[in-house]
Order: sequence, then structure tokens, then C-alpha cells
Amino acid sequence: MTNTPASALFSAIRANDLIKTKTLLETDPGLLQARDERGTSPLILASYSGLLPMTKLLVEAGAEIDASGATGTALMGVCFKGHADIARYLISVGADLEASLPNGSTALHFAAMFNQADIVELLVAAGADAGAKDVEGQTAADHARKRGFTTLAERIS
Repeated sequence: MTNTPASALFSAIRANDLIKTKTLLETDPGLLQARDERGTSPLILASYSGLLPMTKLLVEAGAEIDASGATGTALMGVCFKGHADIARYLISVGADLEASLPNGSTALHFAAMFNQADIVELLVAAGADAGAKDVEGQTAADHARKRGFTTLAERIS
């Protein structure tokens, strides 16, 4: 990525520089729509990286919570990575629990596939559909069971 305001924003997020990020967004709020070379939004990068204060800053600045990148939404990313604090925050500000990738995978599928029990509980308590099936007809519990996470699969079912 060349030296542009968007590249400066992504660098500030990667460096967890809240002040620089805030300044860049105050100068150009449209940067919230930027994508890096992988198609990742600022919010997805911050949340996936486990940066809760940065995630909050971006949401408060107007980032679209359910914007999807190549790997899904911010909520899907934290379910994969295991950032329960950020999952809790995203759920509290209205993240779509049923957003899915073209293959039908939802945040609950990701949490189950990667044995993120705390996040599975958060999602189910928030109303995520445990019966949602991906294009292969698999539920989150099916994915957990297939990977040997039988206790987690039982908690989802």
C-alpha cells in the first residue's frame, strides 16, 4: 500500500495508536470505508487484532459493524481468534449474529470450529441460531463434533 491517508490509518491501527487514528478519522471520516490490500476494513483489522479500545473508537466514529471483508465480519473474526471481550462489545452494539459468508458460516460456526467456548456461550445467550446450517448442512455443533470438541458440541445443541 502506498503512502496514502488509508495506509496511514491502517498503520496507526496496527500500532494501536488511538490518537493518530482519531486524528486521521476526524480529518477524513470516509477512511472508515477504506480497505487494505487484503480487503480488510479498519474495524475488522482492529477487532481481529484484539484491540478493544481501537475497536470501540472505530465503532464510535461510525464504522459499519457488519461490513464484511474477505474473511467475514468483525464478529466472525473475533470468534475465530477468541477475543471474547471484543465479541461481547460487538454484540452489545448490535452486530448481526446471523451474518454469514457465502458458504453459510456464521459467527457461531467459527466459534465452534475453533473451540471458543466462552464466545459460543455469548452468542447463544445473545440469541444466535444454533440450528443455522452452512451450505454443507452442518450446524455449529456439527462442526465442533467433527473436530473432536464434543463437550462444546453438547453445549450448543
